Amino acid sequence: MTAPPGGVMTDEVGTITGDLTLEPQVAADGRVTLRVQYQGAEEWYTVTGASTKVPNPADAEAVQAAEEQLLARFAG
Repeated sequence: MTAPPGGVMTDEVGTITGDLTLEPQVAADGRVTLRVQYQGAEEWYTVTGASTKVPNPADAEAVQAAEEQLLARFAG
């Protein structure tokens, strides 16, 4: 995706712009967090405010719904 006007705010490095890759990440405690990286780079950054929690991280449907919600909010 190409970053929207104003870029994407990250916790680690502030705003990033340009061609980006978004990826949801699921932790063992059920926290689903959206990460971003410059296309072709190795470093990943946490998208500021892009986190939610599911009651059971083993519930694939709940995790997928949370991932889709986060991606829609920040990629759409």
